[in-house]
Amino acid sequence: MSKSNVVSLQAVREVKTAEIEEPEYRARILGMDKLQLLEEMVRFQEERSQVGHLTAQMMVRGKFLFRALEDAAETQELKLLTRSYRRHLEFELADYIKNNGANR
Repeated sequence: MSKSNVVSLQAVREVKTAEIEEPEYRARILGMDKLQLLEEMVRFQEERSQVGHLTAQMMVRGKFLFRALEDAAETQELKLLTRSYRRHLEFELADYIKNNGANR
């Protein structure tokens, strides 16, 4: 089996746990208007800067947040920005699982 096919069960469990623990956050996001979503994006970026890296929970939350922002965006620029951030988080999450949560 090639190394690229190996994933960390611990990292998968962390991601699944983060996904299970997020219904309150998702409900809160769904109830936000566009301005509140943008404020949450700023808060998310500040948390990321304070922690210094993306945790599994932050990646799961970020994917949901940026999807909501993408759906609420009224300009093509904001849609592209939020889609780019969401895809970046999806890549980071896949990398996190693949590399056993290393470098976090």
